Amino acid sequence: MKTYEPLGRREFLRLTAAGLATSFLPSLARARPSSTTRIRAVAFDGFAIFDPRPIVEAANGLFPGRGVELVTEWRTRQFEYTWLRTIAGRYTDFWQVTKDALAFAAKKLGLSVNPSQAAQLMRGFLELKPWPDVVPALTSLKIQGLPLAILANLTPEMMQACLAHSAMQGMFQSLLSTDQVQAFKPDPRTYAMGTAAFNLQREEILFVPSAGWDAAGSKLFGYPTYWVNRLRQPEEELGAAADVVAADLNGMDGFIRDRA
Repeated sequence: MKTYEPLGRREFLRLTAAGLATSFLPSLARARPSSTTRIRAVAFDGFAIFDPRPIVEAANGLFPGRGVELVTEWRTRQFEYTWLRTIAGRYTDFWQVTKDALAFAAKKLGLSVNPSQAAQLMRGFLELKPWPDVVPALTSLKIQGLPLAILANLTPEMMQACLAHSAMQGMFQSLLSTDQVQAFKPDPRTYAMGTAAFNLQREEILFVPSAGWDAAGSKLFGYPTYWVNRLRQPEEELGAAADVVAADLNGMDGFIRDRA
């Protein structure tokens, strides 16, 4: 079985698919002063849980020499479409956004992607597995009795499929999809799903994003934020910084204990 090491925002968009090896960042973790409100629940972005890099391997197999380029354009357009649709008030779910972004990327790059190939690439988003550090971290949180949720742009069907593919059913109390509020992150309505689902104050919910812009959105909303920055990525210049920037989920227990 192949194992994958983590990646960060730019490489997440590029997905480091050409066999580029990256390492965990043992010296990256740092905490900032914050309130001491007790953490009573934890919500995760989908890609803080699920590793997307196998999608690149599939693209490389279908389009040798062009797979990285295709996925880079695809993933970039995917997130741009979420933001544009939210601003324009033209919501459609993340599955459709992903299909539309793939079609655009193929046209832009002059690639002929037939329906079978498109279906294979899209299926990758239903078969994602967790990062290596995820299951041990979630198990520890469950032992502590903390309720967990995924709060993501992913559709409920995408989340359920990936959890089933990873044998992680039942790990999360709630699967909170932006479909519920018809807007994508970082719209504040999306983060508010967490307070409603847990029936807690925002200061009591730790949010774990995978992208710098999501970390900023979470902090602006008022969540304590543990940014899983799996590569050395700079913080976004959005006037909001995560409480912790770390290479993996292994430091969450300590952060939560410090606020007990």
